[in-house]
Amino acid sequence: MINYTWNCRTVDAYPVNAENNNVVYNVHYRVVGEDSDTAVIGDFIGTQVLDVSDITDFIPFEDLTNDQVVAWVKSAMGSDKVAQIESNISSQISEKENPTSVTMTIEN
Repeated sequence: MINYTWNCRTVDAYPVNAENNNVVYNVHYRVVGEDSDTAVIGDFIGTQVLDVSDITDFIPFEDLTNDQVVAWVKSAMGSDKVAQIESNISSQISEKENPTSVTMTIEN
């Protein structure tokens, strides 16, 4: 089984946006997947822009948590993109565990 950990702690924010301060609009994320049986890992790094044009339930920056921002990122991406990222990581792990190609050095 692969466990996925989303790190969405690095963000870009507008210092002032409408009546709110420090409004997160872009998230730099890293997703790490680890096979619980073999401890082999794979990862995926990217950014996700958030729509801040109509904020109804603003959360002050100092009250944000990684879990909240992960939820925003996944919502902005949509389930297909989330599944694609996790599938990519799963494929990386599978390739490491059962390589289809290896790099070798000729000694002579």
